[in-house]
Amino acid sequence: MQPPLAASAETTDDGQEVTDFYFGGVITFDDEPVEGVELSVSGSGFEGETETDAEGKWRLYVPEKETYTITVNEETLPDGVIVDASLLPEGTQPISGTTASFEVEFGLTGTKILNLFLGEGERITVSFIDQLASRLVGGLNFGLLLALASMGAALIYGTTRLSNFAHAEMVTWGGLVAVVTTSMWMLPPWIGIAAAVIGGALLGWAMDAGIWRPLRRRGLGIVQLMIVSIGLSLALRYLFQYMIGGGTYQLPGASPEPIRLGPISLSYIDMIAMGVSIVVIIGVAFFLTRTRVGKATRAISDNPQLAAASGIDVDRVVRYVWILAGTLAAISGVLWGYFRPGVTWNMGMQMLLLIFAAITLGGLGTAFGALVGSLIVGMAVEVSTLWIPSDLKYASALVILIVILLVRPQGLLGRKERLG
Repeated sequence: MQPPLAASAETTDDGQEVTDFYFGGVITFDDEPVEGVELSVSGSGFEGETETDAEGKWRLYVPEKETYTITVNEETLPDGVIVDASLLPEGTQPISGTTASFEVEFGLTGTKILNLFLGEGERITVSFIDQLASRLVGGLNFGLLLALASMGAALIYGTTRLSNFAHAEMVTWGGLVAVVTTSMWMLPPWIGIAAAVIGGALLGWAMDAGIWRPLRRRGLGIVQLMIVSIGLSLALRYLFQYMIGGGTYQLPGASPEPIRLGPISLSYIDMIAMGVSIVVIIGVAFFLTRTRVGKATRAISDNPQLAAASGIDVDRVVRYVWILAGTLAAISGVLWGYFRPGVTWNMGMQMLLLIFAAITLGGLGTAFGALVGSLIVGMAVEVSTLWIPSDLKYASALVILIVILLVRPQGLLGRKERLG
């Protein structure tokens, strides 16, 4: 007997719309098929469900090739058994805090087979407090890597008043350089990370030297510069797709085994990423508050005309800011590649709206405001999944942004300005 497929050419017996993309498999216990197990799929705004037939077979159709979460309803499993994690396909593990939820994505084809084997065991249930603690740590990790990108974009805005939409591609560039040098050229990971940092700095320098400084000298307005940045973003994005294709590439050591610290599950890469982020952020703070170039950067952000009249070489400082922003974006891109996990040609776009939200929330043009805004956005995004579907978690950050701006329009660390 086959799984419930088509009652017609368009839908299955259980009401699913037949598409070109589906997940399927067999659920067995002691080499015997298990009938009546309910499964559901969610992701990219889509939800669907089915159940196994008499031969233990199941199939879940989805509208497009994206990453989805497949969940087995454990209430429909035989008593005393769970999905046996030791028998799962390589690279597949239950989502942290569960025994029967999996994040899966397609390969080169539109079909993904996920056979599940049941075994005796205890189902994991996690209390709300434990889930909250885990989400807070995850939000801190995400907020720190978001801060690296946001602080660079905030410095660019502060010194040039440019909302750089191409900053997403600067983030992507860091991940691409790392994956090309490590996964494709098979060089050691530390060389890949160093190449990404250097490549990010060079991209920032090239952008300012080749595009933004000539346009500033021609006297283009902020709106025209912003439109140029949108065009540059599109050009770079599709250039990246042409270079590496539309697949997802893993960095060396991605998805390691998690380490349990009470209710909190962290991998050694998560710990390294958080440590690196904190050290880099402290370094940026030292640069801005203790060095001459950093103080000049803050002076230009406050009043570029007065800074120029005081003898500060504005163009030279702006060049340094672009190099720093490119470096921070590249580091963020590498960490984002591990956090997702995976590097794609358009992964920076997933962060762009959150970057702008963090900058606006913290106060336009201030790097420290971007840091605060990023931490709030990171926490909100991760904690919100306790109450809303994970597909909507990024929207929660925008809701918080709107609420705070209604109370404090200049942002948390921004200054009030009188208009007119």
